[in-house]
Amino acid sequence: MLSNLLRKFNGYIVSMEDEMVHDIDELPENFEVYHDIIKCLVGALEAKDLYTRGHSNRVGDMAYELAKHIGIKGEELNTIHIAGHLHDIGKIGVPDKILNKKGKLSESEWKAIKRHPEIGSNILNCSSKLKVISKLVLHHHERWDGKGYPWGLKGKDIPLGSRIIALCDSIDAMTSQRPYRKPIPWEICKMEIRNNKGVQFDPFLVEAMEGLWENWEQKFYGRQVQ
Repeated sequence: MLSNLLRKFNGYIVSMEDEMVHDIDELPENFEVYHDIIKCLVGALEAKDLYTRGHSNRVGDMAYELAKHIGIKGEELNTIHIAGHLHDIGKIGVPDKILNKKGKLSESEWKAIKRHPEIGSNILNCSSKLKVISKLVLHHHERWDGKGYPWGLKGKDIPLGSRIIALCDSIDAMTSQRPYRKPIPWEICKMEIRNNKGVQFDPFLVEAMEGLWENWEQKFYGRQVQ
């Protein structure tokens, strides 16, 4: 079923490309069409991975807010927003039993999980119009210190959009329920992010998001204490 959905998605995007306008004034309408398709794909992913329901939307929204906060506008802002929503789409290619496993992952299972950025990038690369988004998805697990995956990029060699998504992804992962652990308290999450400034995360982004913590705590962390 999921493979059929992906084929239909890729076919639809390819069929749209000849009709897509290149006038920047019409770009928001094009992104709105993509966004509707993206919501369907994210829904398919969340049907597989029950513990991350809502994760993609939260990461996409946080990435949008952080990008806008540091002055990113227009097409680049829309691109980061969409890439944030789609960052985990490659998990469609990871077996359900691994995604929802409650115990510790074996080495082979962890390798399967680590393939999801490349799988997601390959899915999105089927459309020439999504190649920039594909690149951001590919590198969202890279680290500032070069110890991430899949390419081991370091510092500013990592696309800015990927660095933004990586930070937002980590925040939501820490503060969300997972099969293998309970959510981490918000204050501990903030401490972890600050401790990894210049190690796992772009130091500029960690400093920039200081002005967003309070708003994010109300908007995202509040969902856990209701």
